[in-house]
Amino acid sequence: MPDAILYTRHDTPDADALRLVDEGLGRYNDAAAPLHEVRPLAAVARLPSGQVAGGAVGRTWGRCCELQQLWVEPALRRQGIGARLVREFEAAAAARGCDVFYLESFSFQAPSLYRSLGYAVKLELSGFAPGVTKYVMVREARGGRHG
Repeated sequence: MPDAILYTRHDTPDADALRLVDEGLGRYNDAAAPLHEVRPLAAVARLPSGQVAGGAVGRTWGRCCELQQLWVEPALRRQGIGARLVREFEAAAAARGCDVFYLESFSFQAPSLYRSLGYAVKLELSGFAPGVTKYVMVREARGGRHG
């Protein structure tokens, strides 16, 4: 049967094919691991007006916490808001029993901020655009506490 399969390449993939791949992988993953235990998590900073000044968004699963997005309003950057958001996010995750924190950051984003918060580079990938590197960074705490 593998000889009868037609393989195609697409610059703009068919939406139905993408949906089928996503659903098929989802069914496989659900059968293989307790993904229902993955829980979303966020920490948000707001101005007195209620306007969002920044946020840290991610998820927890078991002892692991993944920070997927960190953003601070450009005019408010370099004032400690990003660092505080990461710590608030980690504290909420630690309350869930997490003691392994990880994230991905491009070199043009905030790897120096994460290093200052105790994250270490575990994987470095180059080859994106000239001068751009992606880092996978990890911070481990003992007993779910900040270390």
